[in-house]
Amino acid sequence: MLPTLVLVGRPNVGKSTLFNRLTRSRDALVADQPGLTRDRHYGKGRVGERPYLVVDTGGLEPVAKEGIMYEMAKQTRQAIDEADLVLFIVDGRAGLTPQDRIIATQLRKTGRPLMLLVNKAEGMQSTRVTAEFHELALGVPIPISSAHGDNVTEMIGLALDELPAFEEETEEKSNHPKLAIVGRPNVGKSTLVNAILGEERVIAFDQPGTTRDSIYIDFERGGKQYTIIDTAGVRRRGKIDEAIEKFSVVKTLQAIEDANVVVLVVDARDQITEQDAHLADFVLQTGRALVLAVNKWDGLDEYKRDTAKRDIERKLHFLSFAKRHFISALNGTGVDALLKSVNQAYAAAMAKLPTPQLTRVLLAAVEKQQPPRGSIFRPKMRYAHQGGSNPPLIVVHGSALDKVPETYRRYLEACFCDAFKLEGTPLRIEFKSGKNPFADKAPRPLTESEERAAHRARIRGRRMYG
Repeated sequence: MLPTLVLVGRPNVGKSTLFNRLTRSRDALVADQPGLTRDRHYGKGRVGERPYLVVDTGGLEPVAKEGIMYEMAKQTRQAIDEADLVLFIVDGRAGLTPQDRIIATQLRKTGRPLMLLVNKAEGMQSTRVTAEFHELALGVPIPISSAHGDNVTEMIGLALDELPAFEEETEEKSNHPKLAIVGRPNVGKSTLVNAILGEERVIAFDQPGTTRDSIYIDFERGGKQYTIIDTAGVRRRGKIDEAIEKFSVVKTLQAIEDANVVVLVVDARDQITEQDAHLADFVLQTGRALVLAVNKWDGLDEYKRDTAKRDIERKLHFLSFAKRHFISALNGTGVDALLKSVNQAYAAAMAKLPTPQLTRVLLAAVEKQQPPRGSIFRPKMRYAHQGGSNPPLIVVHGSALDKVPETYRRYLEACFCDAFKLEGTPLRIEFKSGKNPFADKAPRPLTESEERAAHRARIRGRRMYG
Protein backbone atom coordinates (compact mmCIF):
# COMPACT_ATOMS: atom_id res chain seq x y z
CA MET A 1 0.00 0.00 0.00
CA LEU A 2 1.38 3.41 -0.98
CA PRO A 3 1.10 6.64 1.06
CA THR A 4 -1.61 8.88 -0.40
CA LEU A 5 -0.94 12.61 -0.74
CA VAL A 6 -3.94 14.77 -1.63
CA LEU A 7 -3.51 18.25 -3.16
CA VAL A 8 -6.13 20.70 -1.86
CA GLY A 9 -6.63 24.42 -2.34
CA ARG A 10 -8.58 27.17 -4.05
CA PRO A 11 -8.98 27.09 -7.84
CA ASN A 12 -5.95 28.16 -9.86
CA VAL A 13 -3.32 27.96 -7.11
CA GLY A 14 -1.21 25.44 -9.10
CA LYS A 15 -2.42 22.04 -7.89
CA SER A 16 -2.38 20.41 -11.34
CA THR A 17 1.05 21.84 -12.11
CA LEU A 18 2.36 20.35 -8.87
CA PHE A 19 0.61 17.04 -9.69
CA ASN A 20 2.45 16.85 -13.02
CA ARG A 21 5.71 17.74 -11.27
CA LEU A 22 5.28 15.04 -8.60
CA THR A 23 4.24 12.33 -11.08
CA ARG A 24 6.76 13.43 -13.74
CA SER A 25 3.99 13.40 -16.31
CA ARG A 26 1.66 15.70 -18.20
CA ASP A 27 -1.47 13.80 -17.27
CA ALA A 28 -3.30 16.74 -15.72
CA LEU A 29 -4.48 19.61 -17.91
CA VAL A 30 -2.85 22.89 -16.94
CA ALA A 31 -3.94 26.38 -17.98
CA ASP A 32 -4.24 29.84 -16.48
CA GLN A 33 -7.94 29.34 -15.87
CA PRO A 34 -9.69 28.55 -12.57
CA GLY A 35 -11.80 25.40 -12.21
CA LEU A 36 -10.03 23.43 -14.93
CA THR A 37 -9.65 20.25 -12.85
CA ARG A 38 -13.00 18.87 -11.70
CA ASP A 39 -12.67 15.17 -10.86
CA ARG A 40 -10.14 13.38 -8.68
CA HIS A 41 -7.04 12.48 -10.66
CA TYR A 42 -4.65 9.81 -9.34
CA GLY A 43 -1.00 9.35 -10.23
CA LYS A 44 2.15 7.63 -8.91
CA GLY A 45 5.42 9.29 -8.05
CA ARG A 46 8.74 8.40 -6.46
CA VAL A 47 11.50 10.17 -4.54
CA GLY A 48 14.58 8.00 -4.43
CA GLU A 49 13.42 4.59 -3.25
CA ARG A 50 10.17 5.89 -1.75
CA PRO A 51 7.05 5.69 -3.95
CA TYR A 52 3.79 7.50 -3.23
CA LEU A 53 0.32 8.09 -4.63
CA VAL A 54 -0.72 11.67 -5.34
CA VAL A 55 -4.29 12.88 -5.91
CA ASP A 56 -5.13 16.06 -7.82
CA THR A 57 -8.48 17.63 -6.92
CA GLY A 58 -10.69 20.39 -8.20
CA GLY A 59 -10.58 23.76 -6.52
CA LEU A 60 -12.29 23.72 -3.13
CA GLU A 61 -14.87 26.50 -2.96
CA PRO A 62 -16.08 26.27 0.64
CA VAL A 63 -19.07 28.60 0.13
CA ALA A 64 -20.51 26.76 -2.93
CA LYS A 65 -23.95 25.30 -2.18
CA GLU A 66 -24.97 24.10 -5.65
CA GLY A 67 -23.82 23.80 -9.25
CA ILE A 68 -20.57 22.51 -10.66
CA MET A 69 -18.41 24.13 -7.95
CA TYR A 70 -20.40 22.29 -5.27
CA GLU A 71 -19.86 18.98 -7.11
CA MET A 72 -16.14 19.71 -7.36
CA ALA A 73 -15.97 20.44 -3.62
CA LYS A 74 -17.76 17.15 -2.87
CA GLN A 75 -15.16 15.25 -4.94
CA THR A 76 -12.38 17.01 -3.04
CA ARG A 77 -13.87 16.07 0.35
CA GLN A 78 -14.03 12.42 -0.75
CA ALA A 79 -10.35 12.58 -1.67
CA ILE A 80 -9.49 14.09 1.74
CA ASP A 81 -11.19 11.13 3.43
CA GLU A 82 -8.72 8.82 1.60
CA ALA A 83 -5.64 10.91 2.39
CA ASP A 84 -2.68 9.93 4.55
CA LEU A 85 -1.42 13.51 4.22
CA VAL A 86 -3.15 16.63 2.87
CA LEU A 87 -0.98 19.14 1.01
CA PHE A 88 -2.82 22.45 1.39
CA ILE A 89 -1.65 24.78 -1.40
CA VAL A 90 -2.00 28.57 -1.26
CA ASP A 91 -0.92 31.28 -3.70
CA GLY A 92 2.09 33.23 -2.46
CA ARG A 93 1.55 36.03 -4.98
CA ALA A 94 -2.15 36.48 -4.22
CA GLY A 95 -1.55 36.39 -0.46
CA LEU A 96 -3.84 35.05 2.25
CA THR A 97 -7.52 35.16 1.22
CA PRO A 98 -10.78 34.62 3.15
CA GLN A 99 -11.32 31.36 1.21
CA ASP A 100 -7.92 30.12 2.45
CA ARG A 101 -9.00 30.75 6.04
CA ILE A 102 -12.28 28.85 5.58
CA ILE A 103 -10.53 25.91 3.87
CA ALA A 104 -7.91 25.80 6.65
CA THR A 105 -10.67 25.61 9.27
CA GLN A 106 -12.42 22.79 7.40
CA LEU A 107 -9.18 20.84 6.94
CA ARG A 108 -8.34 21.18 10.62
CA LYS A 109 -11.69 19.61 11.51
CA THR A 110 -10.97 16.51 9.39
CA GLY A 111 -8.13 15.48 11.69
CA ARG A 112 -5.91 14.54 8.73
CA PRO A 113 -2.18 15.34 8.83
CA LEU A 114 -1.59 18.64 7.03
CA MET A 115 1.27 20.40 5.32
CA LEU A 116 0.96 24.01 4.15
CA LEU A 117 2.61 24.84 0.81
CA VAL A 118 3.02 28.41 -0.44
CA ASN A 119 3.18 28.10 -4.22
CA LYS A 120 4.44 30.54 -6.87
CA ALA A 121 7.28 31.62 -4.60
CA GLU A 122 9.96 31.70 -7.31
CA GLY A 123 12.11 34.81 -7.20
CA MET A 124 10.71 35.90 -3.81
CA GLN A 125 12.31 35.96 -0.38
CA SER A 126 11.02 32.88 1.46
CA THR A 127 10.44 34.58 4.83
CA ARG A 128 8.48 37.40 3.24
CA VAL A 129 6.27 35.22 0.99
CA THR A 130 5.33 32.88 3.87
CA ALA A 131 4.96 35.46 6.65
CA GLU A 132 1.21 36.07 6.55
CA PHE A 133 0.37 32.36 6.20
CA HIS A 134 1.59 31.65 9.75
CA GLU A 135 -1.79 33.06 10.75
CA LEU A 136 -3.44 29.79 9.59
CA ALA A 137 -1.66 27.89 12.40
CA LEU A 138 -0.99 24.84 10.21
CA GLY A 139 2.69 24.55 10.97
CA VAL A 140 5.61 26.17 9.20
CA PRO A 141 4.60 27.19 5.62
CA ILE A 142 6.92 25.76 2.97
CA PRO A 143 7.63 27.97 -0.07
CA ILE A 144 7.72 26.11 -3.40
CA SER A 145 7.35 26.70 -7.12
CA SER A 146 5.44 23.91 -8.83
CA ALA A 147 6.08 25.47 -12.24
CA HIS A 148 9.87 25.73 -11.80
CA GLY A 149 10.40 22.88 -9.34
CA ASP A 150 11.93 25.06 -6.61
CA ASN A 151 12.03 23.20 -3.27
CA VAL A 152 9.57 20.53 -4.52
CA THR A 153 11.90 17.54 -3.99
CA GLU A 154 12.78 18.69 -0.47
CA MET A 155 9.12 19.26 0.30
CA ILE A 156 7.99 15.79 -0.79
CA GLY A 157 10.85 14.27 1.22
CA LEU A 158 9.62 16.09 4.34
CA ALA A 159 6.05 15.00 3.58
CA LEU A 160 6.99 11.32 3.39
CA ASP A 161 9.06 11.64 6.57
CA GLU A 162 5.86 12.71 8.37
CA LEU A 163 4.18 9.40 7.52
CA PRO A 164 4.79 5.90 8.90
CA ALA A 165 6.62 3.35 6.74
CA PHE A 166 4.48 1.82 3.99
CA GLU A 167 5.10 -1.43 2.18
CA GLU A 168 5.78 -0.91 -1.51
CA GLU A 169 3.32 -2.60 -3.80
CA THR A 170 4.82 -5.13 -6.16
CA GLU A 171 4.35 -4.07 -9.75
CA GLU A 172 2.30 -6.59 -11.67
CA LYS A 173 2.02 -6.65 -15.40
CA SER A 174 -1.33 -5.19 -16.40
CA ASN A 175 -3.36 -7.82 -18.22
CA HIS A 176 -6.88 -6.71 -17.38
CA PRO A 177 -9.33 -4.91 -19.66
CA LYS A 178 -8.89 -1.18 -20.05
CA LEU A 179 -12.10 0.38 -21.35
CA ALA A 180 -12.65 3.97 -22.48
CA ILE A 181 -16.11 5.55 -22.31
CA VAL A 182 -16.41 7.99 -25.24
CA GLY A 183 -19.09 9.97 -27.00
CA ARG A 184 -20.45 13.44 -27.63
CA PRO A 185 -20.99 15.87 -24.72
CA ASN A 186 -23.96 15.23 -22.44
CA VAL A 187 -24.81 11.71 -23.66
CA GLY A 188 -24.31 10.24 -20.17
CA LYS A 189 -20.69 9.04 -20.14
CA SER A 190 -19.92 10.05 -16.55
CA THR A 191 -23.29 8.72 -15.38
CA LEU A 192 -22.44 5.39 -17.00
CA VAL A 193 -19.03 5.37 -15.31
CA ASN A 194 -20.68 5.91 -11.92
CA ALA A 195 -23.24 3.19 -12.66
CA ILE A 196 -20.47 0.71 -13.48
CA LEU A 197 -18.47 1.66 -10.38
CA GLY A 198 -21.49 1.74 -8.08
CA GLU A 199 -20.52 5.11 -6.60
CA GLU A 200 -20.38 8.80 -7.53
CA ARG A 201 -16.72 8.65 -8.48
CA VAL A 202 -16.84 11.32 -11.21
CA ILE A 203 -18.96 14.41 -11.58
CA ALA A 204 -22.14 13.76 -13.56
CA PHE A 205 -23.80 17.12 -14.22
CA ASP A 206 -26.56 18.19 -16.59
CA GLN A 207 -24.24 20.47 -18.50
CA PRO A 208 -22.20 19.71 -21.66
CA GLY A 209 -18.45 19.75 -21.13
CA THR A 210 -18.51 18.83 -17.43
CA THR A 211 -15.64 16.35 -17.86
CA ARG A 212 -12.51 18.01 -19.22
CA ASP A 213 -9.80 15.46 -18.56
CA SER A 214 -9.42 11.70 -19.06
CA ILE A 215 -9.84 10.08 -15.65
CA TYR A 216 -8.33 6.58 -15.18
CA ILE A 217 -10.01 4.52 -12.45
CA ASP A 218 -9.08 0.98 -11.37
CA PHE A 219 -11.93 -1.13 -10.01
CA GLU A 220 -13.04 -4.70 -9.47
CA ARG A 221 -16.37 -6.22 -10.43
CA GLY A 222 -17.39 -9.85 -10.28
CA GLY A 223 -13.90 -10.83 -9.13
CA LYS A 224 -12.33 -9.31 -12.27
CA GLN A 225 -10.01 -6.29 -12.45
CA TYR A 226 -10.70 -3.40 -14.84
CA THR A 227 -9.46 0.09 -15.63
CA ILE A 228 -12.17 2.47 -16.80
CA ILE A 229 -11.42 5.80 -18.49
CA ASP A 230 -13.95 8.61 -18.30
CA THR A 231 -13.30 11.01 -21.18
CA ALA A 232 -14.39 14.46 -22.26
CA GLY A 233 -17.16 14.76 -24.84
CA VAL A 234 -16.03 15.25 -28.43
CA ARG A 235 -17.88 17.89 -30.42
CA ARG A 236 -17.66 18.83 -34.07
CA ARG A 237 -14.42 20.67 -34.85
CA GLY A 238 -16.21 23.82 -35.95
CA LYS A 239 -17.85 24.19 -32.53
CA ILE A 240 -14.61 23.87 -30.54
CA ASP A 241 -13.55 27.41 -29.74
CA GLU A 242 -11.65 27.06 -26.45
CA ALA A 243 -8.04 25.92 -26.23
CA ILE A 244 -8.96 23.89 -23.13
CA GLU A 245 -11.60 21.96 -25.06
CA LYS A 246 -9.11 21.23 -27.83
CA PHE A 247 -6.73 19.70 -25.29
CA SER A 248 -9.66 17.72 -23.83
CA VAL A 249 -10.39 16.26 -27.27
CA VAL A 250 -6.73 15.30 -27.70
CA LYS A 251 -6.84 13.57 -24.29
CA THR A 252 -9.95 11.65 -25.40
CA LEU A 253 -8.32 10.46 -28.62
CA GLN A 254 -5.23 9.40 -26.66
CA ALA A 255 -7.46 7.47 -24.24
CA ILE A 256 -9.02 5.60 -27.19
CA GLU A 257 -5.57 4.56 -28.40
CA ASP A 258 -4.57 3.57 -24.85
CA ALA A 259 -7.68 1.43 -24.26
CA ASN A 260 -8.31 -2.22 -25.15
CA VAL A 261 -12.08 -1.80 -25.49
CA VAL A 262 -14.03 1.38 -26.31
CA VAL A 263 -17.63 1.87 -25.20
CA LEU A 264 -19.19 4.36 -27.61
CA VAL A 265 -22.15 6.06 -25.93
CA VAL A 266 -24.90 7.61 -28.08
CA ASP A 267 -28.13 9.30 -27.03
CA ALA A 268 -31.25 7.34 -27.99
CA ARG A 269 -33.33 10.53 -27.81
CA ASP A 270 -31.22 12.26 -30.47
CA GLN A 271 -30.50 11.15 -34.00
CA ILE A 272 -27.09 9.64 -34.74
CA THR A 273 -25.03 12.67 -35.71
CA GLU A 274 -22.13 13.05 -38.09
CA GLN A 275 -19.89 13.46 -35.04
CA ASP A 276 -21.02 10.07 -33.69
CA ALA A 277 -20.06 8.47 -37.01
CA HIS A 278 -16.68 10.27 -37.11
CA LEU A 279 -15.87 9.15 -33.57
CA ALA A 280 -16.88 5.56 -34.38
CA ASP A 281 -14.68 5.66 -37.49
CA PHE A 282 -11.70 6.87 -35.43
CA VAL A 283 -12.18 3.93 -33.04
CA LEU A 284 -12.33 1.60 -36.04
CA GLN A 285 -9.17 3.09 -37.57
CA THR A 286 -7.25 2.63 -34.31
CA GLY A 287 -8.35 -1.02 -34.33
CA ARG A 288 -9.87 -1.03 -30.86
CA ALA A 289 -12.56 -3.47 -29.81
CA LEU A 290 -15.89 -1.68 -29.50
CA VAL A 291 -19.23 -1.94 -27.72
CA LEU A 292 -22.08 0.41 -28.65
CA ALA A 293 -24.15 1.73 -25.72
CA VAL A 294 -27.44 3.41 -26.68
CA ASN A 295 -28.19 5.43 -23.56
CA LYS A 296 -31.41 7.06 -22.25
CA TRP A 297 -33.48 4.17 -23.61
CA ASP A 298 -35.92 4.32 -20.71
CA GLY A 299 -39.08 6.34 -21.27
CA LEU A 300 -39.06 6.02 -25.08
CA ASP A 301 -42.22 4.69 -26.71
CA GLU A 302 -42.16 1.87 -29.25
CA TYR A 303 -42.19 4.21 -32.27
CA LYS A 304 -39.18 6.22 -31.06
CA ARG A 305 -37.29 3.02 -30.25
CA ASP A 306 -37.88 1.64 -33.74
CA THR A 307 -36.82 4.97 -35.24
CA ALA A 308 -33.59 4.99 -33.18
CA LYS A 309 -32.74 1.41 -34.22
CA ARG A 310 -33.26 2.22 -37.92
CA ASP A 311 -31.11 5.33 -37.55
CA ILE A 312 -28.28 3.29 -36.01
CA GLU A 313 -28.54 0.64 -38.72
CA ARG A 314 -28.32 3.25 -41.45
CA LYS A 315 -25.58 5.52 -40.08
CA LEU A 316 -23.41 3.10 -38.09
CA HIS A 317 -23.67 0.08 -40.40
CA PHE A 318 -19.86 -0.21 -40.49
CA LEU A 319 -19.93 -1.23 -36.80
CA SER A 320 -21.68 -4.52 -37.56
CA PHE A 321 -19.00 -6.41 -35.59
CA ALA A 322 -19.84 -4.52 -32.36
CA LYS A 323 -22.46 -5.63 -29.81
CA ARG A 324 -25.25 -3.12 -29.16
CA HIS A 325 -26.84 -2.49 -25.78
CA PHE A 326 -29.85 -0.32 -25.07
CA ILE A 327 -29.32 0.98 -21.55
CA SER A 328 -30.22 3.58 -18.97
CA ALA A 329 -27.09 4.73 -17.19
CA LEU A 330 -29.15 6.80 -14.75
CA ASN A 331 -31.15 3.77 -13.59
CA GLY A 332 -28.31 1.26 -14.08
CA THR A 333 -30.32 -0.99 -16.41
CA GLY A 334 -28.30 -2.98 -18.94
CA VAL A 335 -24.93 -2.33 -17.26
CA ASP A 336 -24.22 -5.98 -16.41
CA ALA A 337 -24.90 -7.11 -20.00
CA LEU A 338 -22.71 -4.25 -21.25
CA LEU A 339 -19.76 -5.41 -19.13
CA LYS A 340 -20.27 -8.97 -20.36
CA SER A 341 -19.87 -7.75 -23.94
CA VAL A 342 -16.79 -5.76 -22.89
CA ASN A 343 -15.23 -8.98 -21.58
CA GLN A 344 -16.08 -10.83 -24.80
CA ALA A 345 -14.66 -8.05 -26.95
CA TYR A 346 -11.46 -7.95 -24.86
CA ALA A 347 -11.05 -11.73 -25.15
CA ALA A 348 -11.50 -11.53 -28.93
CA ALA A 349 -9.05 -8.61 -29.26
CA MET A 350 -6.36 -10.41 -27.26
CA ALA A 351 -7.01 -13.92 -28.64
CA LYS A 352 -4.06 -16.17 -29.54
CA LEU A 353 -4.64 -17.76 -32.96
CA PRO A 354 -2.52 -20.87 -33.71
CA THR A 355 -0.78 -20.94 -37.08
CA PRO A 356 -2.00 -24.46 -38.10
CA GLN A 357 -5.64 -23.53 -37.47
CA LEU A 358 -5.26 -20.20 -39.28
CA THR A 359 -3.76 -21.98 -42.29
CA ARG A 360 -6.56 -24.55 -42.35
CA VAL A 361 -9.22 -21.83 -42.27
CA LEU A 362 -7.38 -19.93 -45.03
CA LEU A 363 -7.13 -22.94 -47.33
CA ALA A 364 -10.78 -23.86 -46.70
CA ALA A 365 -11.83 -20.31 -47.59
CA VAL A 366 -9.74 -20.37 -50.78
CA GLU A 367 -11.15 -23.76 -51.74
CA LYS A 368 -14.68 -22.42 -51.30
CA GLN A 369 -14.00 -19.18 -53.19
CA GLN A 370 -10.72 -18.52 -54.99
CA PRO A 371 -9.43 -14.95 -55.31
CA PRO A 372 -10.10 -13.38 -58.72
CA ARG A 373 -7.28 -13.01 -61.24
CA GLY A 374 -5.54 -9.68 -61.01
CA SER A 375 -3.45 -10.31 -64.14
CA ILE A 376 -2.39 -13.41 -66.03
CA PHE A 377 -1.67 -15.05 -62.69
CA ARG A 378 -4.19 -15.83 -59.97
CA PRO A 379 -3.08 -14.89 -56.41
CA LYS A 380 -1.94 -18.00 -54.56
CA MET A 381 -2.23 -18.19 -50.75
CA ARG A 382 -0.06 -20.74 -48.96
CA TYR A 383 -0.30 -20.20 -45.19
CA ALA A 384 -1.25 -17.67 -42.48
CA HIS A 385 -0.02 -16.74 -39.00
CA GLN A 386 -0.88 -14.17 -36.35
CA GLY A 387 1.09 -10.95 -36.49
CA GLY A 388 -0.36 -9.07 -33.51
CA SER A 389 -3.34 -8.44 -31.26
CA ASN A 390 -5.71 -5.62 -30.24
CA PRO A 391 -6.71 -5.70 -33.05
CA PRO A 392 -5.91 -9.26 -34.18
CA LEU A 393 -3.59 -9.14 -37.19
CA ILE A 394 -3.37 -12.11 -39.55
CA VAL A 395 -0.47 -12.25 -42.02
CA VAL A 396 -1.17 -14.26 -45.20
CA HIS A 397 1.80 -15.45 -47.24
CA GLY A 398 1.72 -16.41 -50.92
CA SER A 399 2.43 -15.08 -54.39
CA ALA A 400 0.89 -12.23 -56.42
CA LEU A 401 -1.03 -11.13 -53.29
CA ASP A 402 -0.71 -7.45 -54.18
CA LYS A 403 -3.50 -8.10 -56.69
CA VAL A 404 -6.03 -9.30 -54.07
CA PRO A 405 -9.07 -6.96 -54.18
CA GLU A 406 -10.60 -5.36 -51.08
CA THR A 407 -13.79 -7.41 -51.45
CA TYR A 408 -11.83 -10.65 -51.10
CA ARG A 409 -10.01 -9.26 -48.06
CA ARG A 410 -13.39 -8.66 -46.39
CA TYR A 411 -14.44 -12.19 -47.35
CA LEU A 412 -11.37 -13.60 -45.59
CA GLU A 413 -12.00 -11.39 -42.53
CA ALA A 414 -15.50 -12.83 -42.24
CA CYS A 415 -14.19 -16.37 -42.57
CA PHE A 416 -11.61 -15.90 -39.82
CA CYS A 417 -14.10 -14.16 -37.50
CA ASP A 418 -16.64 -16.96 -37.96
CA ALA A 419 -14.06 -19.70 -37.44
CA PHE A 420 -12.55 -18.25 -34.26
CA LYS A 421 -15.75 -16.62 -32.87
CA LEU A 422 -14.17 -13.15 -32.82
CA GLU A 423 -16.97 -10.79 -31.71
CA GLY A 424 -16.63 -7.16 -30.82
CA THR A 425 -13.25 -6.48 -32.42
CA PRO A 426 -12.16 -5.50 -35.92
CA LEU A 427 -9.76 -7.86 -37.71
CA ARG A 428 -6.90 -6.87 -39.96
CA ILE A 429 -5.29 -8.95 -42.71
CA GLU A 430 -1.86 -8.24 -44.16
CA PHE A 431 -0.71 -9.89 -47.40
CA LYS A 432 2.95 -10.73 -47.98
CA SER A 433 4.05 -12.02 -51.38
CA GLY A 434 7.10 -14.25 -51.56
CA LYS A 435 10.06 -13.00 -53.54
CA ASN A 436 11.07 -14.82 -56.72
CA PRO A 437 14.56 -16.23 -55.93
CA PHE A 438 15.57 -16.08 -59.61
CA ALA A 439 14.35 -12.52 -60.27
CA ASP A 440 17.74 -10.84 -59.73
CA LYS A 441 19.93 -13.58 -61.23
CA ALA A 442 21.47 -13.26 -64.72
CA PRO A 443 20.85 -16.22 -67.06
CA ARG A 444 23.61 -18.87 -67.07
CA PRO A 445 25.72 -19.00 -70.30
CA LEU A 446 25.01 -22.07 -72.48
CA THR A 447 27.67 -24.74 -72.90
CA GLU A 448 28.96 -25.70 -76.35
CA SER A 449 26.75 -28.80 -76.55
CA GLU A 450 23.70 -26.77 -75.41
CA GLU A 451 24.45 -24.19 -78.11
CA ARG A 452 24.55 -26.93 -80.82
CA ALA A 453 21.27 -28.42 -79.50
CA ALA A 454 19.62 -24.99 -79.56
CA HIS A 455 20.88 -24.39 -83.10
CA ARG A 456 19.42 -27.72 -84.29
CA ALA A 457 16.09 -26.87 -82.61
CA ARG A 458 15.95 -23.54 -84.44
CA ILE A 459 16.63 -25.27 -87.80
CA ARG A 460 13.89 -27.84 -87.16
CA GLY A 461 11.51 -25.05 -86.26
CA ARG A 462 12.19 -23.17 -89.48
CA ARG A 463 11.73 -26.33 -91.54
CA MET A 464 8.50 -27.16 -89.79
CA TYR A 465 6.92 -23.72 -89.75
CA GLY A 466 8.73 -22.12 -92.65
